Amino acid sequence: MSARSGWRAPRGVLVLGASTPLGGELCRTLLKDRSLGAVLAVGREPREQVRLPEDARLTYQRVDITHARPVHDMLFGAARDLGVDVVVHLALHRANDFGAPVHVQNVESLRWLLSLSDRHPTLRRLVFRSHAEVYRVERGLPSVITEDHPLELSPDAPQWVRDRVEADLLACAQMGMAAGLEIAVLRCAELLAPDEGSQLHDYLSAPVCLRSAGFDPMLNVLTLEDATEALRLAVYAGGTQGTFNIPGADTLPLSACIRLSGRLDVPVPGPLLAPIYEARRRLRGAQFSYRINRGRFHLAAVLDGTSARRELGYEPRHRVDWPSTRR
Repeated sequence: MSARSGWRAPRGVLVLGASTPLGGELCRTLLKDRSLGAVLAVGREPREQVRLPEDARLTYQRVDITHARPVHDMLFGAARDLGVDVVVHLALHRANDFGAPVHVQNVESLRWLLSLSDRHPTLRRLVFRSHAEVYRVERGLPSVITEDHPLELSPDAPQWVRDRVEADLLACAQMGMAAGLEIAVLRCAELLAPDEGSQLHDYLSAPVCLRSAGFDPMLNVLTLEDATEALRLAVYAGGTQGTFNIPGADTLPLSACIRLSGRLDVPVPGPLLAPIYEARRRLRGAQFSYRINRGRFHLAAVLDGTSARRELGYEPRHRVDWPSTRR
């Protein structure tokens, strides 16, 4: 990590993935800063389908970031004209799909963004939302994960994981390499919220939750409020770049997640879980994949947020509003 002096507050912020719940909440939060000149919100959906506030400083553009030309035109058009100097990238594919188009959105679009940002006249900071799932979880490794923990580099990992690891490494490799561009990578704990691509949220949406008999690992989950605050702090942390774990306020066993969600907890032999949940995915269009979650559904994996607390001033403060605790 490095810090440079002389950094001024952002003039304009580009939010890629503004049509997601997290992107929308970030736009609303940024607009509360009356000194901020512009927010350029970008998504794939038409404006009328995106829940964003009406504000003269907010510009929405519909851009397909899986093609290089629209990304170029957006950066050297609206972003340049609005004086955007900070980009927040949240636009990874949320569904558990696979194939070349998904890879383009998850990885190649970031590669284009980094390349173009390096020679952009106004951009000087990139905040990339990465995921805790980039870390390897296996017996013998620490259960409290710091930023230097081994990454999941197995070629046998599902594309959902491999794409996230590749994108994370791509952003990290550019730190200090891109002239005039600071990069902050936020490895966020699982954001337990609907429409955010949360594997755990989909798992807990079923009335019966199967888990491997004899295993009840500790999980850490993040709320929309804390994820938004972490991103906001990273936007304003000019002069600081690096990789930061972003944990949530809730650390609890998997069985407690199931109970607090009001679901039936059924331990079963571990080898049955992958075929059962694959069948559920195929038959019901569910998103949860046991292959993606095999490690953390057996072993504890909790992010250490010391660096984010020290460098960004981030502390998780909002606990999950579990269904069983609502009045």
